Amino acid sequence: MGFNFRLDNSKSMLKRTPFYQKHYELGAKLIDFGGFEMPVQFSGIKEEHLAVREHAGLFDVSHMGEFFISGPEALELIQKVTINDASKLTSGKAQYTAMCYEDGGIVDDLLVYMLEDEEYMLVVNASNIEKDYQWIADQNSFNAKLINRSEEIALIALQGPSSVDILQKLTQVRIGEIGFYSFKTGTVAGEKEIIISATGYTGEKGFELYIDLKKSDPVKVWDAIMSAGEEYQLKPAGLGARDTLRLEMGYALYGNDITSDTTPLEARMGWLTKLEKENFTGKKALVQQKETGIRKKLMGFVLSEPRNIPRSGYKIVTENGNSIGYVTSGTQSISLNKAIGMGYIQLDHAGEGRKIYIEIRNKRAEAEVVKPPFLKK
Repeated sequence: MGFNFRLDNSKSMLKRTPFYQKHYELGAKLIDFGGFEMPVQFSGIKEEHLAVREHAGLFDVSHMGEFFISGPEALELIQKVTINDASKLTSGKAQYTAMCYEDGGIVDDLLVYMLEDEEYMLVVNASNIEKDYQWIADQNSFNAKLINRSEEIALIALQGPSSVDILQKLTQVRIGEIGFYSFKTGTVAGEKEIIISATGYTGEKGFELYIDLKKSDPVKVWDAIMSAGEEYQLKPAGLGARDTLRLEMGYALYGNDITSDTTPLEARMGWLTKLEKENFTGKKALVQQKETGIRKKLMGFVLSEPRNIPRSGYKIVTENGNSIGYVTSGTQSISLNKAIGMGYIQLDHAGEGRKIYIEIRNKRAEAEVVKPPFLKK
């Protein structure tokens, strides 16, 4: 799997989300992820993965970070630190974007929510919360207020074909009318002011619910969703299934597929890199890279033999054994029953349909280069 899991016996130092007791009661296998004690699986990764693809799964993703930026120049600050064009946002809309260092390397990928005029929420990866906050704060020469509210916001993700029917039982908000990358704020299971966002990391229809701990009880919402989902075969799902689901869709994972050593242009994120935008951090380096051309590209690949599982860090080579890249994520696709992966490949070998080889235990496993997603929805 793509995640760099680390088991830790001294879990007393790990942070816990508001749903920790629920996970414990459900018998989840808990691991250290990004400094949080999180469920990697409940009933099993395969079972949870298929539940999301066929019915619905409920994830605790409260380890993610939430920053709030407000003030007359809130937009200017966001425009300075992100590569997408946040000026296109309107209230009730969200945008996928990234932040870059001056050399074009990726600081993090994130979501920007426009809550209302002069008020935004940024959602960042758990392991990058402190780094990202400092990065934005250091560039805040604007009339904008930056607050880290990560510990005050719980986040759950209801994902799968039945997600609309399940959530609609618990709210007066017309769930089916929330468009992709749009959100509404409303009452869910009697708990007020919950942001209901039509976003997710699985490739399925689904919603992410942001719950302010100062205003609402997140455990009540979790219990209500699980109860409402019984007739739809809803299952609690862990980070293991989250990883296999996202990889089938070719979604990048920070720390694996995108890092400070990779740029958005190399990572197939050129579509959200608005080089025509006024100056933003990393623009000069990215403009130069576009002009000179990239040398490596993040691509997908499918192995000829399903039993050969690629892992992060494995070498990608030619038939003759010449190194041409490296694997960033790999898994056995549960939906397709194929061994799949992503990795950076030298541009002259990165064309779709090209034959490459993955070095697995001193053997070369044949693979074909493909453009994600692997699972066509």
